[in-house]
Amino acid sequence: MATPTLDEWRRLYEAAIELKALAPWEWMWEDEVFGVRNPETGEAGYVSIMGANGEHLALALYLGSEGLDGFWRMENDEDEVEDPAFLLEVPELQVSFEDREELDKNDREVIKALGLKFRGRQEWPLFRSFVPGCAPWFLTPAEARFLAVAIEQTLDVARRLLDSPELVVPSEDEEEERYLFRVQTEAGWEDQWLSPEPVPLRPPPAVDLARLERLRNELPRREFTLEADLFALMTFVKDEGDERPYVPYNLMVVEADTGFVLGGDLLLAKPSLDAVWEQVGDRLLDAIEQLGGLPYRIAVQSERLQNLLMPICAGLGIRLQAADHLPALDEVRGALQEWLD
Repeated sequence: MATPTLDEWRRLYEAAIELKALAPWEWMWEDEVFGVRNPETGEAGYVSIMGANGEHLALALYLGSEGLDGFWRMENDEDEVEDPAFLLEVPELQVSFEDREELDKNDREVIKALGLKFRGRQEWPLFRSFVPGCAPWFLTPAEARFLAVAIEQTLDVARRLLDSPELVVPSEDEEEERYLFRVQTEAGWEDQWLSPEPVPLRPPPAVDLARLERLRNELPRREFTLEADLFALMTFVKDEGDERPYVPYNLMVVEADTGFVLGGDLLLAKPSLDAVWEQVGDRLLDAIEQLGGLPYRIAVQSERLQNLLMPICAGLGIRLQAADHLPALDEVRGALQEWLD
């Protein structure tokens, strides 16, 4: 993976040092979001300042409408905030201010090459890229340039917010949602009020109709109930030939009465997180074939998994039930996580 040049790093660190000195988290809240247009690509980034409670001093740049949607879901949905995996499904770039031991060897080598010195708690800039389904990772050159621009424009907006607290609040008579944006024009950087692009609609994963018909005709009906859940294992794995680690997902299917585990292959976000959702149907059918019969019912907890399994269960005549608890599966999952820890 290409890495930023020393000049790109220098610009980024200089902006971060100025941000830390300004300390905008002393008067800005996370939900005072504004946009920055990437001058190279036109991509929209949405800035949120964290640290009003003093715990995590950071600037997050949420990328595109998906990043913005993910931010507001984290702000408004307590269940998703409590799921650490969801934090790794939102595309963003981030600079945070950490203790020295939080930095990687690569981070410290860049700081040394730039001749910079930091001391104390929450004083060391840490830059990371969040790609959905992957581990937080080091910045690419393009990411470093965009994040530097975003920090520089945040310095401008944050200073003006001191005198104009309503700066990022749209007019009440707006008919559609709009955000204050910093946009580079021929005359320089200027304010514009722009609406976010719609979040891209993704078609549901394709269903293997031929396989469904074969299983419907070949497998007997059984009075079994399966419990199923799709979750991220909070560890990181590398696939051969890839530098950036992935967050492995597991479609766990358990027979409710016996606790017998069916399947359990790890699913990776390669080339993107969509690849995980696209594999779920085939993995469920693998589990049903291993069972040797069509279960009467499949119980799930998450709305996401319910949506992914709905066409398959409908095609096989299996009842899909939303459940508050999955006792057999939770026991197996707890043992798995304990082993990983």
